[in-house]
Amino acid sequence: MEIQEPLNTSINRPRDHLYLTPFRSVRGLILVLANLSSALTVLVFLSPVTAILVRLFSVHHSRVATSFLFGMWLSLWPFMFEKINNTKVVFSGETVPEKERVLIMANHRTEVDWMYLWCLAARKGRLGYVRYVLKSSLMRLPLFGWAFQILEFVPVERKWEVDESNMRNMLETYKDPDDPLWLAVFPEGTDFSEQKCIKSQQFAAEHGLPILRNVLLPKTRGFYTCLETLRCSIDAVYDVTIAYKHRCPIFRDIVFGQDPSEVHIHVKRIPLREVPTSETDTAAWLTERFRIKDRLLSDFGVHGHFPSQGTEGDLSTCKYLAISVGVIALTCVCVYLTVFTSVWFKIYVVAVCSYFAFATYFNVRAPPVLASVKALCCGTKSV
Repeated sequence: MEIQEPLNTSINRPRDHLYLTPFRSVRGLILVLANLSSALTVLVFLSPVTAILVRLFSVHHSRVATSFLFGMWLSLWPFMFEKINNTKVVFSGETVPEKERVLIMANHRTEVDWMYLWCLAARKGRLGYVRYVLKSSLMRLPLFGWAFQILEFVPVERKWEVDESNMRNMLETYKDPDDPLWLAVFPEGTDFSEQKCIKSQQFAAEHGLPILRNVLLPKTRGFYTCLETLRCSIDAVYDVTIAYKHRCPIFRDIVFGQDPSEVHIHVKRIPLREVPTSETDTAAWLTERFRIKDRLLSDFGVHGHFPSQGTEGDLSTCKYLAISVGVIALTCVCVYLTVFTSVWFKIYVVAVCSYFAFATYFNVRAPPVLASVKALCCGTKSV
């Protein structure tokens, strides 16, 4: 097999990278401040009720309430992408149903791919229910790591001998079919680069696997573990392919509205009956899906779009503006109470932040104590 140079999927002449003007700098800083302060508000003032107190009675109701709160906060991001930065998000492929429990597998072009999945989730009423398999180092980030812990993301070390048992234990808690869930996995394991692509092609050539130019060969064991554990409680697999026109953004680009000009998201819904059950067959099937992704991205590089565009409409400006204003207004009230009123608010904030730092570091979650006691009492009475 011949190793080929990775394909640049930009088409025509790339638009000029927007300069970081004073206006964009100030606007970006304001947006970052609004997003971070509102995240802190949800974490400190609201999530202790849903993620700790409600969880004492019911894990299910705790997850639903917590996801609703974070869904309100996450609404700020698609609104920023599509309405403030004026990034055009184009969906293609299939129109997927609302309110399904699904496993999502996506390619990993850049460090912000996972954030653009929120644009799809927002259109399906699942914005607060997206969960990610992510690097464990991200769990140690201040503030964001706390949110990842509360939302019960699945951390991995990228060492299978360590990750296998941890993943299975965490995934077992996702098996309740009444809990809304979009579990997102990036089987490549890392974001795409030319150097990584060349190494992936060399590995493929040595093992008789497809030579891919726009994606890396997928790591199959993690995906299979997710699929095997959740197969009886999910409705489908969504194969999501993401491409950018005309250049791949980094986090700074989306904060300051410099890039991307367009994000194209192709969605293929795959019923579970079409996904093999054995690990060997699943590995071959996943590799084939990534060969199809590679071809889709090659065609995107030529034509500038995926097939069957227009499967999703635009976000409602009025709806997401109202949600954003409400979240920011609540944030202002909470900041005022913390800074300008009783010292007890400050003590409360410090105590909650300390708890979340501890819980994240030691991977601690509030147990459903009262629910367990109630179940035990009911069992005793029945005897």
